[in-house]
Amino acid sequence: MKAVLMLADGKIFSAEALGEGESIGEVILNTAVVGYQEMITDPANAGKILVLTYPLIGNYGVAPKFSQSKKAWLSGLVIKEKSRIYSNWQAKQSLEDFLAAENLLTITKVDTRTLAVHLRQKGEMLGIISTKTQDAKELAAKLENFRKHVPMSLLPKISLTKPLHLGKKTAKQRIAILDLGVTQSTIKELETLGLGITLLPFSTTAEEILREKPDGLIISGGPEEDIGLKTVAQNLRTLIGRLPILGIATGHQVLALGLGAKLSRMKLGHRGVNYPIHNPTSYKGAITVQNHGVTVDADTLGKVKYLTITGFNLNDRTVEEMESKKLKLIGVQYNPVSPGFSEVNPVFKSFLKML
Repeated sequence: MKAVLMLADGKIFSAEALGEGESIGEVILNTAVVGYQEMITDPANAGKILVLTYPLIGNYGVAPKFSQSKKAWLSGLVIKEKSRIYSNWQAKQSLEDFLAAENLLTITKVDTRTLAVHLRQKGEMLGIISTKTQDAKELAAKLENFRKHVPMSLLPKISLTKPLHLGKKTAKQRIAILDLGVTQSTIKELETLGLGITLLPFSTTAEEILREKPDGLIISGGPEEDIGLKTVAQNLRTLIGRLPILGIATGHQVLALGLGAKLSRMKLGHRGVNYPIHNPTSYKGAITVQNHGVTVDADTLGKVKYLTITGFNLNDRTVEEMESKKLKLIGVQYNPVSPGFSEVNPVFKSFLKML
């Protein structure tokens, strides 16, 4: 079926659709070669139209074990070519069948190279996918109408509704996770460490968290710029210094807001698996997985007492890590993914030492 992707600046890309309908969302791109299933099911991408720059998608199928949450959260998916076959011993179904089951509007045969260059030059922006019309004026009117509506928080849909206990019941250390959109890979790494885990709804107050008597708190990743995040930051402000806290991705931003720092929007986000960071106090660096379009303002963060910026992006000097031994907190803007083979990211090991 014929389809079209129109960006907010009027740029139009023709396409073929898997399914039919319309969807609107911020158009972002990810440069990773693999991981399409993880990106589709990552709550941090909720409401986005995701463009995958790798040209061939779907060649290793889909396996339930690699989903990062219970469903697909994207508003739409844009790819160049859908693989006609899939081959992987763990795969249970094709990508196309998975997309149909998730009712995710997907378009193919898009010139994703030109689209990626356009977004790099102009910045991330709103877009609409449609199989109903290709009329530019009609599509522009729908985008304008979408802008006028006050956005609703996605956190009530993404986060759980009541506490959930995971991990070893006899664990010596138990942590709480404030669920803004926690991924299954994060939970798996924490379980590997032998921790007891209590997942908490995003709206859990500071008093309710302390009532759980956790040895530490993790603020998970989730959708950025959600209108509910300021309330979350206010709830957590009184916890800073009272127990060890680790903020991951959006959780890092919430932690920074709680400390009094400001956030700024990037022209083009960091979304991929090969972003270099470095520690300004050493010659050490690391390659990280990132998925963010907002960054913590370094100037306002630098005014926070007892806090040190421990990691910058090597390309644009945006803040990627912060730490305070006195306040017992760590914040990482990137995703602390497992290095592989059931290994645990060093970030979680550093947090464990703080407990």
